Amino acid sequence: MCTDLSTPVYLTAAFYKFVDLPNFEDRRAPLLAFCEAHNVKGLILLAREGINSTIAGAPEDVHAVLAYLRSDPLLSDLEHKESFANKPPFHRMKVRLKREIVTLGVPGISPTRRVGQYVKPKDWNALISSPDVVVVDTRNDYEVEIGTFKGALDPNIQSFSQLPGWVQQAKELEARNGKKPKVAMFCTGGIRCEKSTSLMLEHGFEEVFHLQGGILKYLEEVPPEQSLWEGECFVFDERVSVGHGLKPGPHELCRCCREPLPPGAKTSPLFELGVSCPRCH
Repeated sequence: MCTDLSTPVYLTAAFYKFVDLPNFEDRRAPLLAFCEAHNVKGLILLAREGINSTIAGAPEDVHAVLAYLRSDPLLSDLEHKESFANKPPFHRMKVRLKREIVTLGVPGISPTRRVGQYVKPKDWNALISSPDVVVVDTRNDYEVEIGTFKGALDPNIQSFSQLPGWVQQAKELEARNGKKPKVAMFCTGGIRCEKSTSLMLEHGFEEVFHLQGGILKYLEEVPPEQSLWEGECFVFDERVSVGHGLKPGPHELCRCCREPLPPGAKTSPLFELGVSCPRCH
């Protein structure tokens, strides 16, 4: 592998798919072995409801893993998003078995059975600019803090499993003139908002939309001069945040709480390198 730090040499691939995976437990060992044989690092979650992952390594090795996954008929149409980095985003390879690939904790919610309308990044601005659409950021509070879409509601949640409770109480989602509002939902890569739309449909919302490919796809495809995105997008690897074009942002991670450092954190008396930040002190 080239070691010239002026040229990005690590490919990061993020992907997920809601699909019924029978015997998903049996997939763990061969998948882990294949990734390790190709020196690919990262995390893959497997559950009966599908797969969710971010992996990184040399481009040819990452593409080999993707080809291996797509050789399974159930994953033949698996889509992924790419970005590049100068240093390894991950240092270990883990394949974990889970009850859900993204934990909502509400029985019966299944995007394979019922899901909202996908909206491509090029059409997202028009949708969320409509005055009769309620825009909801489904990510955690520390993610929203460093960036979100203009005018989006922040549920102020610490985990995805808290979203159902917020949905039941949010005044902004109450029926207007006897009809529930149109709702547009988004998240980092698309997985949370896809499952969120399934939740909303179960709650009786009829017009529910979500950003296809998530914020990352939007930042990849929509030029900055046309963008309604404000700030940076938090990512769960060593890059910490990315901006338009998926270029690594300026944010750093607190090594204690593993959340992005708030603005001005390093000048705070509560900040101690590697020990604490104003958020977790």
